Amino acid sequence: MEDLLQVGAITQTHGIRGEVKVFPTTDDPGRFKKLKSVLLDTGKGIIELKIEGVRFFKQFVILKFEGLDNINDVEIYKKKNLYVTRENAVKLSKDEYFIADLIGLKVFEDDGSEVGELKDVITTGANDVYVVDGFKYGEVLIPAIKDCILKVDMEERRMDVHLLPGLV
Repeated sequence: MEDLLQVGAITQTHGIRGEVKVFPTTDDPGRFKKLKSVLLDTGKGIIELKIEGVRFFKQFVILKFEGLDNINDVEIYKKKNLYVTRENAVKLSKDEYFIADLIGLKVFEDDGSEVGELKDVITTGANDVYVVDGFKYGEVLIPAIKDCILKVDMEERRMDVHLLPGLV
């Protein structure tokens, strides 16, 4: 399991006072109001940035970081990702998982045969869809619904599924 979880990506600067426009990669963009700091992957290392201000604009979050007060200070951070540690991550309910933790799970049919490995999660309006790269069927798209997902065992890194007719 990864220690850092991505919460957003800086898309561009916003104005001339050191603000950045962030595309949130979290289900709850409002969580930025509760964050005191984020971790920025500069490409050369991880640095902590303290959040001074949070605003919302359309689907974006506008962040102002402490000590970065003009456009030149933040220009170098365009196209960089923002992370939080697991301790600062949102608390999950039962049967909820971070996408980063699901990637790489071995997926098995209810008869015990291996379907493949979970490679991606597609977020849709109704429910997530798991992309499984398989040996037997090739790429399989499995909806994340109770009829299909029988069991997820994070310790064993295993997911048991029931493939409804038409999925393969």
